[in-house]
Amino acid sequence: MIHLEHINLVVDDIPKALTFYQAAFPHWRVRGGDKGTWYGKPRNWIHFGDDYQYIAFSDNGEGENRDLTGHQIGLAHFAFVVSDLDAVITRLTQAGFPIAKEGMEDPYRRNIYFFDAHGFEVEFVEYLSDIPAERNCY
Repeated sequence: MIHLEHINLVVDDIPKALTFYQAAFPHWRVRGGDKGTWYGKPRNWIHFGDDYQYIAFSDNGEGENRDLTGHQIGLAHFAFVVSDLDAVITRLTQAGFPIAKEGMEDPYRRNIYFFDAHGFEVEFVEYLSDIPAERNCY
């Protein structure tokens, strides 16, 4: 079996980054962290997640995130499967994060996109079917 364990995001302010992810995942926690250097530049880092997966944040970022309306090489978005999309939408909008764009109409799934505090686009998906042929129909 293979599954994604973590993603690593470089930001300029870890507490600012956590505002989004703590609202999205209230059951996650800071699992650990430390200080160090990355290619000669000092940084702080943390792991935020549960016992099985997490997001690593490093605070040595410079500049702006890539323009997601453009065609530069880089991360377009990443997605999380959730069991209650409406609850995620409520928590994020109450935390000050507006919906970035609506998902596609589909009888077997609902999805929505948000931008986090550093401009990463995050998709949340709620599947309405457990049948793989329906969930993966496109």
